[in-house]
Amino acid sequence: MDINSSTLRGIYTGLSTAFNVRLASTQTYYNTVAMTVSSTTAMNEYPRLDDLPGIREWVGERLVHRLSAQTYEIRNREFEKTIAVKRAQIEDDQIGIFSPVASQIGQDAAEFPDRLVFPLLKKGNVTACYDGQYFFDTDHPGFNEAGSTVSVSNFTPGNGPAWYLIDDTQVLKPIVYQTRKPFKLVSFQDEKDESVWRRGEFEWGVDGRCNAGFGMWQLAHMSKAALTPDNYAAARTAMSTIRKRDGAAINIRPTKLLVPPALAGIARTIVNAELVGGGNTNIWAKSAEVVEIPYLA
Repeated sequence: MDINSSTLRGIYTGLSTAFNVRLASTQTYYNTVAMTVSSTTAMNEYPRLDDLPGIREWVGERLVHRLSAQTYEIRNREFEKTIAVKRAQIEDDQIGIFSPVASQIGQDAAEFPDRLVFPLLKKGNVTACYDGQYFFDTDHPGFNEAGSTVSVSNFTPGNGPAWYLIDDTQVLKPIVYQTRKPFKLVSFQDEKDESVWRRGEFEWGVDGRCNAGFGMWQLAHMSKAALTPDNYAAARTAMSTIRKRDGAAINIRPTKLLVPPALAGIARTIVNAELVGGGNTNIWAKSAEVVEIPYLA
């Protein structure tokens, strides 16, 4: 193959197409726990939203509830992946072998939010969030029905593999996936590029800017106790009794049960089976959707 601007453009178009097709078709899981927030600067600063009361009857003047002066920030990070194609391989018409590589990079880029979000979730019981407590903890500052300050738990300790109840029906989510610059395939394919002159290589790669951080701890519960109907019920109760600052219920609905592959069968038995032992009706049937997450293994 003759190497010129036309053939190099054609190669880039082919690799870019393979990248984009796989980027769009890859299954991802981060949306089950994370809200995507666009960023236009080096970092985003978030106000605390967890202590807002509910809507009240308008009597007299408006009662202004100011957001807490305490904020937390998520700073964007840079990520990249680059491959090199030898000039000799292009000359010998062997470029076709790199299309699967471009597809794999597209899959890697699509899955990258998962690889930020779920390790963060797994470490939530040892990583502090905006209120100074671990994200999954037994003594978050919260409120009871009278609006008095109490300790609130979104963590059940134990010795087993962790499983998670998630409310994904709210506008806010337990995790924030912050994106500054989406991943896009770019190339150095001019014959005058230094990599071509010095090493006889053309380079293609992706880069992006993003990060993940904690959002609303109230919308997630981590349990390391055995996954049983009783422990599942206890975790649901713990979530559904969390209240706003004025004592009003938040209307938390644990709609997703996130499990590692090792707990997938047990989880489906608890929330999918219509009948349980002895032919009794399963009261938890269809109470949540089981999502098996390989990154939680």
